[in-house]
Amino acid sequence: SGKTTTVLRTIEALQNEMNIGILEADIDSDVDAHKVSKTGVKVIQLHTGGMCHLDADMTRQGLKGLGTDNIDFAILENVGNLVCPAEFDTGASKNAMILSIPEGDDKPLKYPLMFSIVDVLLVNKIDASDYFEFDMEAVKERVKKLNPNIKVIPISAKTGEGIGEWADWIRGQIDNWKNK
Repeated sequence: SGKTTTVLRTIEALQNEMNIGILEADIDSDVDAHKVSKTGVKVIQLHTGGMCHLDADMTRQGLKGLGTDNIDFAILENVGNLVCPAEFDTGASKNAMILSIPEGDDKPLKYPLMFSIVDVLLVNKIDASDYFEFDMEAVKERVKKLNPNIKVIPISAKTGEGIGEWADWIRGQIDNWKNK
């Protein structure tokens, strides 16, 4: 879906205005954490030990290991599937999901729970939309039925298209949280 590339673009968009921490969850490897570490942000690798998800306790331990001093904003890149992560609360204040064009526009029908619990849906790889049958309007309709308040943002993590809107959404969420 392009999760790590999207994380890297997000860091690029926001790194000069806030201190970012990244929690990279994977069943076993540290490939993604290594890529992220090259940006200079604080990053920690969380191994799930064969489990297909994280939970709030694992996130809390990860944040403790990362160290939250001087962190304004943390991103948790969860394990990449559409079933397990939806069933477990990670403790996140906001949840985002990435659906890529090649995965198909039918995913909200096949995995409704995931789409019903996220605050924002990033539809990635829009630069490849000419090569796939993907109905963006159908996706928007389907997810709005499951989750009327969801924000849908088309992006290309590869080219950077739409990342500005995504970064603005994050800024808005942080401002809302600070002003509570």
